[in-house]
Amino acid sequence: MIRHLHPAAWWLWALALAAGASMTTNPVLLAAHVGVLVAVVLARRDGSPWGRAFRLYAVLGVVIVLVRLVLHALVGLKFGDIPLLPLPEAHLPSWAAGIQLGGTVYLEGALGAGLEGARLATMILAIGAANALASPKRLLKVFPAALHEIGAALVVAVTVAPQLAGSVQRVARARQLRGEPALRLKGFRSIVMPVLQDTLDRSLALAAAMDGRGYGRRPESTNGRATGALTLLGLLGSCVGIYGLLDTTSPAALGLPTLVVGLVLCVAGLWSGGRSVPRTIYRRDPWGAPEWLTIACGAAALVAMLVTVRRDPAALGMPLAPLGLPALPVLPLAGLALAAVPAVATPVPPLVSARRAPREVAA
Repeated sequence: MIRHLHPAAWWLWALALAAGASMTTNPVLLAAHVGVLVAVVLARRDGSPWGRAFRLYAVLGVVIVLVRLVLHALVGLKFGDIPLLPLPEAHLPSWAAGIQLGGTVYLEGALGAGLEGARLATMILAIGAANALASPKRLLKVFPAALHEIGAALVVAVTVAPQLAGSVQRVARARQLRGEPALRLKGFRSIVMPVLQDTLDRSLALAAAMDGRGYGRRPESTNGRATGALTLLGLLGSCVGIYGLLDTTSPAALGLPTLVVGLVLCVAGLWSGGRSVPRTIYRRDPWGAPEWLTIACGAAALVAMLVTVRRDPAALGMPLAPLGLPALPVLPLAGLALAAVPAVATPVPPLVSARRAPREVAA
């Protein structure tokens, strides 16, 4: 079957991998997370601009790791037994205790700083994978009815950059037809006003069209207090539940059960707030077995990480004192192998299928 997967399925899958990556500094598991993300994105992204933006997130991840290493070399706490880079050290006064400016960089400390940066880079790469696999415009249709105003604002925000680029192209084409020189730095002033005027005219036309279709007009809500109470309690429960999951010393009842209750209350608050907002959706995105499979694969990887955190937390870290080889936990690796299944078990996007179609060769 050739169709786009539901954007919510991709986002839930990517968020599950991001949550799993946040629990480990094991380089083997981080590399496995990156491999799964890259494999799925390369197999299931289309030729849209947001599909080609995954490389930017990868570059951002590399920059994060490098910045983390530089900060460790400059102001980080140096520890270890294997000297790596001798640097002069500046002695600070007593009120700046705990801050070490310069000093010899050891392999253990640099490795720990690099892995901390790699963990954050992997989480950002997971968000980039969700953006590359799910169209932002299609994702707006998934917004609950209670958040329709935020969705309308996002529609306008998403279309600003394409409209600005289109305005620049139209102005440049008009200058070429009039025989004027191409766009250069000297002629920047002569194109700013036409571009801004064209963009403003289009924005006003969009605002008028949205106003004519009833955006921003809604009946008086009679359940505002109930909606606010449910949403607030749900957010508090979700925060406490996430803290309980990440803190291995907290009681078990403070983790997953509290998170589930908080999510249920949040959903109830969104449902209560959306009852007074009638809306229609043109061409609903289908939700079928591939979507459930994608979410299940991401959930399997996350559950495997959570189980390992409870049973063998040392396997999720990197032994630095003394320096040793990272562990190879079987359960998280098996969960990540399942997380890569959407690369072959989900529908092929239309643009990808067209690009892979065999070309006819003239006789």
